[in-house]
Amino acid sequence: MASYPTIDSELLRTFVAIADQGGYTRAAEQVNRTQSAVSMQMKRLEEDVVQRSLFQRNGRQMLLTAEGELLLGYARRILRLQGEALNSLRAPHMVGLVRIGTPDDYVTRFLPGVLARFAQAFPLVQVEMHCEPSFQLLQRQDLDLTIVTREPGKEIGQLLRQEEVVWAQAENAMLHERPTLPLAMFNADCFCRNWACNALDTMTRDYRVAYSSPSLSAILAVVGAGLAITAQLRSLIPAEMRIIGKEEGLPDMPMASIVLLRNPRSQSPVTECLAEHIAEGFRQH
Repeated sequence: MASYPTIDSELLRTFVAIADQGGYTRAAEQVNRTQSAVSMQMKRLEEDVVQRSLFQRNGRQMLLTAEGELLLGYARRILRLQGEALNSLRAPHMVGLVRIGTPDDYVTRFLPGVLARFAQAFPLVQVEMHCEPSFQLLQRQDLDLTIVTREPGKEIGQLLRQEEVVWAQAENAMLHERPTLPLAMFNADCFCRNWACNALDTMTRDYRVAYSSPSLSAILAVVGAGLAITAQLRSLIPAEMRIIGKEEGLPDMPMASIVLLRNPRSQSPVTECLAEHIAEGFRQH
């Protein structure tokens, strides 16, 4: 039988993490290794295994070479097939309850596909959803997995994605032309609301928080009716709304981070499998 060279799946997992995160630091956090260990893994992969340069450095960012782009496609397929094989073998034994906490912002946007794939792989696992604002979820100790939004530089846990916060209003609305901007925002503990208000204060732009709610659906309903402007993550803005910004006299907004927290007191193979499904689902969006 012909003998073919192999690549350690852990090397591929780290390689994919660097490609997704754009550098060693965040990739190390994602794969739960030190930065030096990640660097050594890539040195081994490039010099000993594939004998090709897979990355080129552009400032602080790691960019894929042509060979790296080629390997990335294969790496994703190999890891996905490996996961499917393990899931198929484990499925009869995977039972139990997993408690997830998430703001309702992400339930309709990110989780339907994640939960559908997880249910197909592990039909006997019960998933319990708790939808609350990020600041409340961070205070809870009874959840197995928690998805929250964090400010840049205050990330904890596994980084799922980073997104720009943008201004939006109804497609045909011209609320930005009013002397006082009517805003629809989350309640006072939301840092997106604080960012928006501070940015408007800095440019001495008059505004009032006309509507507030802990529910994204309620905020978007108000904005969709042409009653207010909001500031939210770009991916949460519906297609029927218009993103506005500098051209309409509004300030730039920073990036926000979406992270996944694991409860160290309630980890299990079931919980970790769902965590992997969540991370993959956020990467695909």
